Amino acid sequence: MARELEPNRRGFGRIEKRDSGRYRAAYTGPDGRLYRAPMTFDARDDAVAWLSARRAEIQMEVWAPAAAARAAFRHEVPTLREYGDKWLANRKTRGRELRPTTLQQYRMILDTYIYPVFGDEPLDLISADAVNRWYDALAPGKETIRSQAYSLLRTIFTSAASERPHPLIPYNPAHIRGAGNTTRLHKVGPASLAELETIVEELPERYKLMALLAAWCAMRFGELTELRRKDIDLVNNRVKITRGVVRAGGKFIVGQPKSDAGVRDVAIPPHLVPVVKAHLTSHTGRGKDALLFPAAANSNSHMAPSTLYKVYYPARKAAGRGDLRWHDLRHTGAVLAAQTGATLAELMGRLGHSTPGAAMRYQHAAADRDTEIARRLSALVEMSDPAGRVES
Repeated sequence: MARELEPNRRGFGRIEKRDSGRYRAAYTGPDGRLYRAPMTFDARDDAVAWLSARRAEIQMEVWAPAAAARAAFRHEVPTLREYGDKWLANRKTRGRELRPTTLQQYRMILDTYIYPVFGDEPLDLISADAVNRWYDALAPGKETIRSQAYSLLRTIFTSAASERPHPLIPYNPAHIRGAGNTTRLHKVGPASLAELETIVEELPERYKLMALLAAWCAMRFGELTELRRKDIDLVNNRVKITRGVVRAGGKFIVGQPKSDAGVRDVAIPPHLVPVVKAHLTSHTGRGKDALLFPAAANSNSHMAPSTLYKVYYPARKAAGRGDLRWHDLRHTGAVLAAQTGATLAELMGRLGHSTPGAAMRYQHAAADRDTEIARRLSALVEMSDPAGRVES
């Protein structure tokens, strides 16, 4: 916290020494409003000099509210809670609204880790020292949460410092090197073909294709649980991925996939086509909008992760892979595709990843080349005797 403003010894304005050791100056203008310097100063004498210049402007009658407006807004600086809520309500990524699960995570972090300490503080009174102390005491033992909370706070400060026409803060007080990074605790080890085969064999019939598509077509859980009959193209043996579903606030919300690149057509490996046909016949409703993997047989409600885990956890245990998360099946698919000789662009196109540096390289992966990747995936099965070869 900053100290109270104290009168300038030279009789005009006030000077504030912050926890960072820097000084801020403020004065009351002829209009009765408080004006603060839009920057802080290294030395008290610099703050005094700034105040002396403002006093001279007033004495020479060249001072004007319009000229002082650059500092007037400091009187209206919102609290972190006020600004954070507004920032979150207007938040978009690459022109798209935040995903519901991301919004929910941001809200949890703000309410649990940031607002209890800084929520009622005006943005411009939060010092770098205060941020450092907060981070030092933040969520001991929860490195992922620590990095997420720090990154979110830093992003909000960056936005406040970039506000136009007037920045709300002169600089970003969150600048702890490496605080926004964390080491992945879960080291993904892809499933072997034998392990994948065991997992599929152990699953109930209506879940088998779900695991096969997660691995061989590298699909996300939310993409699979929103997959409908109309998305399966058996003429060209492709699955069209145009939507995903997430659960937030107790509700299932259907929207676009995780990224723009997530909208894609993926070639189905030939060895899976008979399994797809059998699943459509035995476990999928007749309508074009019928879900392939509903919450229960003969329903058309979205499946919750907990429903899948009840059958997946015993299956992975039977394969000796109690560490294998469902999402790791997708990673397995990426490794298998890489073994076919697919290029980085082709892999990214098949997986539907979206990163600023690689976007232009992988979004143009050709559909005919993806078909070749699918053919080679089936060739892997023929060579090793078959994970994914499921009797219909």
